[in-house]
Amino acid sequence: MARTDSTHDAARIAARLDRLPPTRTVWTLVALLSLGGFFEMYDLFFAGYIAPGLVRSGILTPTTRGLFGTTGVASFVAAMFSGLFVGTAIFAFVADRYGRRIIFTVALLWYSVATVAMAMQTNVTGLNLWRFIAGIGVGVELVTIDAYLTELVPKRMRGRAFAVNQTLQFCAVPVAAWLAWVLVPRAPLGVEGWRWVVLMGAAGAVFVWAIRRRVPESPRWLAGQGRMTEAEFIVAELEARAVRETGARLAEPEEAAAEKQRGSFAEIWRTPYRGRTLMLVVFNVFQTVGYYGFSAWVPTLLVQRGIRLASSLEYTFLIAMAAPLGPVLAGAVADRTERKWQIVGAAGAVAAAGLAFARMDAAVWLIVFGVLLTLSNNVLSVAFHAYQAELYPTRVRALAVGFVYSWSRLSVVFTSFVIAFCLREFGVAGVFTLIAGSMAVVMAAIGIFGPRTSGAALEAISG
Repeated sequence: MARTDSTHDAARIAARLDRLPPTRTVWTLVALLSLGGFFEMYDLFFAGYIAPGLVRSGILTPTTRGLFGTTGVASFVAAMFSGLFVGTAIFAFVADRYGRRIIFTVALLWYSVATVAMAMQTNVTGLNLWRFIAGIGVGVELVTIDAYLTELVPKRMRGRAFAVNQTLQFCAVPVAAWLAWVLVPRAPLGVEGWRWVVLMGAAGAVFVWAIRRRVPESPRWLAGQGRMTEAEFIVAELEARAVRETGARLAEPEEAAAEKQRGSFAEIWRTPYRGRTLMLVVFNVFQTVGYYGFSAWVPTLLVQRGIRLASSLEYTFLIAMAAPLGPVLAGAVADRTERKWQIVGAAGAVAAAGLAFARMDAAVWLIVFGVLLTLSNNVLSVAFHAYQAELYPTRVRALAVGFVYSWSRLSVVFTSFVIAFCLREFGVAGVFTLIAGSMAVVMAAIGIFGPRTSGAALEAISG
């Protein structure tokens, strides 16, 4: 009877959260979580922008003779994504065990310390080692944010919440690109420019305690742990603020489906989650070929087209300026169009824009199609981050998302070397042919096998 009562109480907590209006308080929580993710996104993207500087310093080489050479740009990218794989596949479960709030804080501090250490390295071994360690923290953080955000916001605004989240996070991309453009060709105070770019990413540690104080633990997670008093307190506070901010009474909560209170890794391989898990594994293996195949390599791809370093960084910055606009576009349809079709449409646009980019020689068209490719990639990012977090219940959400998402990280490890090989053997056109084929697999996996989720309660989707 005690377990039944606890399950009913947890369902009631979920229903009360889902009936909240989109108030200033809710959007502030979204913004604060996004600020934490800003620094992780900065770290993910600065790799491509500082790569020419690392090559010029003699620490890295553009390509290697062997497919899996450890001295090239590909090894630097692979080190980060190896860490991301470990963080998402092995350690994502800690957010399910210890809570979203504490792991959000610890992972951000972990990343910041490792990034400072990486900026001090003078050889490829130390550089890649600390890049790997930083990647573990980033991997845990990004999974935790997805789970955290999914559980805090009402069901009718999940799509818009992820659009705002990604918009703020992707503001890190033009920031990183601009800093690389300004600093990488120079050595302020006698320190190589790429080191300054890296060190600025560690600034997240300055903000972490302020963010932690203002963001509550996930009431859904607390309820799932049987900590009903804490969950009730947080929800009651959110409800009181909603009434003050809107000046209206809240609607009665709808009847909510009850979830089990405990889960395990084995559960994601049982019906109805087994099919979703396999679908998302395939999706994540191939979506990163298009996403990071462009973003992590664009300055190098431009240099390979004969564009000098300073100009390639300038073009990269102009392309990166579009990064936050992709989530803004996604926000316009985020809760109006079924999530799976947003993913399918965006993947098709990535393939088309990439093939066009490969055929361009004039600077203006390289920038135009680079911008279109960036917009499409980031619309895709908004949709799938919301989508995969919706497909699993609270008790295993971080663990499951971490597992399926880890395949994208593992994919990038190998994709980095494959792209380096394609670039050497087939040129820029070969790279974008690989990207287009990968997007076709993404469209088929989600379009054929993906369930509908938009506007539905999390407990109903996981049921």
